[in-house]
Amino acid sequence: MYDRLKIFCKAIVPLSEEELNLIDQYFEVKDLKKKEFLLQDGRICDFIGFINNGTIRHFHVKDGIEKTCDISFENSWVTDFQSFTHNSLCIMNLQAMEDTTVFIIRKENLHKIYSDCHAYETFGRLMAEQVAQRATEIAMSLSSDKLEERFQNLIKKQPDLFQRIPQKYIANFLGISPESLSRIRRRIFDKLKS
Repeated sequence: MYDRLKIFCKAIVPLSEEELNLIDQYFEVKDLKKKEFLLQDGRICDFIGFINNGTIRHFHVKDGIEKTCDISFENSWVTDFQSFTHNSLCIMNLQAMEDTTVFIIRKENLHKIYSDCHAYETFGRLMAEQVAQRATEIAMSLSSDKLEERFQNLIKKQPDLFQRIPQKYIANFLGISPESLSRIRRRIFDKLKS
C-alpha cells in the first residue's frame, strides 16, 4: 500500500524494515476525486500529506480571486505549515487537479512516530527543509526570472504539465492570463523548431 512512501523515506534516511512498517501504523490513505479538496481555508490543518499519485494545486483567495501558489505532483509533501504549527486557521486551499491519492499523517501520529523511532525526526526535519527550499525557489523565481524562464523551468521539471493541469491554473501560477500563456508557449515552441 505505502510502497512509494517507504521507498522515498528509505532514500532519505536509512530505516530498517521494522521502522518502515511504522508507516502502516501511523499514516492513512486519502483518495481524492478531481476538484476535491484535501484542505480548505478557514480550517485548521492537522496533517502532513505525501502525494502518492496525482496532483494538488495550492491556492488562496484574495479579493475574491484565486491565486495559485504552487502545483505539487507525486513524491511531494503538502500541508499548510503555518496552520499545522500554530493550530491557526489556514488561508491555503489544497485541491486535487486529477484523481489523487495522498498518504496523510495526523499531527498526533507524527509525534508518536517521532517518539517510536528517532530516525523519523531526522526525516521530518529533512522533509521540512525540502518544502522550505521549494518555497524559496518559487519566491526567487517570481522575483528574478523572466516569464519565459519560469515557464521553461516549469516544463523542464514537469514535462507532462499541460496534459495534467488545465492551462488556466498554469497561467494563474505564472501570474498571467491564459491567452498570454498561449502566446509564450507558441513562441517557445517555435524557437525550438527553428
